[in-house]
Amino acid sequence: MDRFARYKELLSNSKYFKFVCGAGYEDTEKISKLSFIYTLAGCKGFDVSANPIVVEACKTGIQSALSSPNLYWADKADPPFITVSVGMPGDHHVRKAYITDDCIKCNLCIPSCPTKAITKDLNILDSLCIGCGDCKAVCPPVATSVKYTHSAKDLALTLPSCIEAGAESVELHAAIADDIATMKEWSLICSVVPNGMLSMCLDRRHLTNIHLIERIRLAKELAGDRLIIQADGVPMGGRANNYNATLQAVSTTDIINKELINKDKKFRDLPVLISGGTNFFTGKLARQCGVHFSGISIGTHARSIVINGLDLIQIGETSRMLNDLIIRANNLIRTNIHS
Repeated sequence: MDRFARYKELLSNSKYFKFVCGAGYEDTEKISKLSFIYTLAGCKGFDVSANPIVVEACKTGIQSALSSPNLYWADKADPPFITVSVGMPGDHHVRKAYITDDCIKCNLCIPSCPTKAITKDLNILDSLCIGCGDCKAVCPPVATSVKYTHSAKDLALTLPSCIEAGAESVELHAAIADDIATMKEWSLICSVVPNGMLSMCLDRRHLTNIHLIERIRLAKELAGDRLIIQADGVPMGGRANNYNATLQAVSTTDIINKELINKDKKFRDLPVLISGGTNFFTGKLARQCGVHFSGISIGTHARSIVINGLDLIQIGETSRMLNDLIIRANNLIRTNIHS
């Protein structure tokens, strides 16, 4: 079975778990360790920034896991897929925060950052910032000192380099209302990456339910059977580990099922991944509500359950800490996908 067929099989059997490093996260050392742990835990996909160096870091972790003497839940014959993420201007996944001169130096933003991107002297490190907005949320109204820039990439140059480095699919974060701009970018991605799966990540912040379904129809016209839809609930909202945090993601997936997949036979086999606020309870909630899904993407929560042990492990070396982290990661995967 070739890689494309294997990808489709995982999706059709609802067995695809994707660990999301993030479109903006570029700490290569941690990305290698995260991919090492989650490959050993049985993860089948990784979502990383569209940067060849980041792709190589992810691949290093995967290869180290597959050559490990203790494979745990990994399979040498079935390595995970690497997806690179890009985004439209205005989409929160590809923005970078910065602190203006209006800052009153209250330092509330420093502990709020989930990736520790804010230094003690109140500079935000681009390589660690994921644009989640947590720093802006705690910034006092009198200051309003956190603003954003768009992390732009020349896709025609960047994507082929990422594919050459080891990526096998591309995801476009398109949480904006502008169909014309979105489809122009989508068309470029489809032409630059002629093989492999293509994912479009959509949420309902700027799209009505009707607009959401129409956007998916437009995406399929260009991508055909290579299309994956990632139904984003609360983007980067997985810090809370409860049913409420993941409710929106399951709800968005339910709308796609009811208004498109169940009504139009052309979309009967459309893969839909649940994401955004996803956590330990996502798969369980979806099954309780009768919401079909092809896979689950988890970023913030998946990172949080292993992050404190990353500095204590070395890639390729076995330790009690590594064993503990792998078990935690596998429990998250198994609870969501294999129950």
